[in-house]
Amino acid sequence: MAGFMSLMCCVAALTAGTVTADAKELSITTIKQDPYTMSKGPELEGYCIDLISELSKRLGFSYKLQLVKDNRYGAMDASGNWNGMIGEVIRGEVDLAVASLTLTATREQFVDMTTPFMQTGLSFLLRRDKASEGSSFSLLSPFSPSMWGGILIAFLLTGLCIFLVGRISPTEWAEPETEEHSFTLLHSFWYLAGALTLQGAGPHPKALSGRVVSAIWWLFAVLLLASYFGNFTSKLHSSKQLPVESFEDLSNQNAIDYGTVEGGSSMSFFKNSKNPVYHRIYQHMERKKSYVSSMEEGIRRAQEGNFAFIGEAVSLDLATASYCDLHRSQEVIAMRAYSIAAPEGWWS
Repeated sequence: MAGFMSLMCCVAALTAGTVTADAKELSITTIKQDPYTMSKGPELEGYCIDLISELSKRLGFSYKLQLVKDNRYGAMDASGNWNGMIGEVIRGEVDLAVASLTLTATREQFVDMTTPFMQTGLSFLLRRDKASEGSSFSLLSPFSPSMWGGILIAFLLTGLCIFLVGRISPTEWAEPETEEHSFTLLHSFWYLAGALTLQGAGPHPKALSGRVVSAIWWLFAVLLLASYFGNFTSKLHSSKQLPVESFEDLSNQNAIDYGTVEGGSSMSFFKNSKNPVYHRIYQHMERKKSYVSSMEEGIRRAQEGNFAFIGEAVSLDLATASYCDLHRSQEVIAMRAYSIAAPEGWWS
């Protein structure tokens, strides 16, 4: 229903423009961004492509689709010139810009924009282990599951080995005539468990062969405990990093870098915001020059770790659905809308 209503709004807004355009072929610019515009071999597909196709059927116009030359949405530089799709519309190079183009007051001063066809907001994306690193700490975390499995297998096999060599050796038999064995399998496992805690729980193996196997296990236990406590200390220090779940958390830490698409509406929001948290985020991005050229680059850097990509929540949700190692913050700010752009006065 929401998609149908947005389509009707676009139809109503475009009707006047297509009348003045007569039967000429409309030139439309767009930009690649999943799921709005995506490549499928030599052709394009996605939400915006379907939207253009449906509008052309309902309003009866033909169109020629092209990708924006500089791969930008549109921002004004210091000299007052616009780049990206907005710049192409202003210069008359195209008739329409149909993409995930954010409706802003600044853009409306230079181009005409339709009723929005989608609502979204800003959020950020980062690797899942960076989002909840503090909560993942436990006593088992110093070793991987496969490592713990190997230790268990070594424990069982060594215990069985000590029992068998003791069973063969006459030294372990208290009374050979009655076949009473003084070092049982339970004693063997209890002894090995004591060695892992450096306590040396008894009874101890009496046979030389059993003592040799025990000495090897003790050496293994010492090295294992040294490795465990080394990893334990490292995990304990890393767990002091607070989980990052909000923009305030993001701005109050320096371990994880963050950025957004350079020259986009998200960058403009942080630049012009009076909120101290958001302005601090902008200052960080300016100082570190942590902007990215596209959403794809931002997602790739987030996957590599130590980077949070700030973008529209709808697009970030698609990324988290495609890559299970990514996590989107539940906080959504700066609600905005996507709209179609045309030259000023095009509707009249």
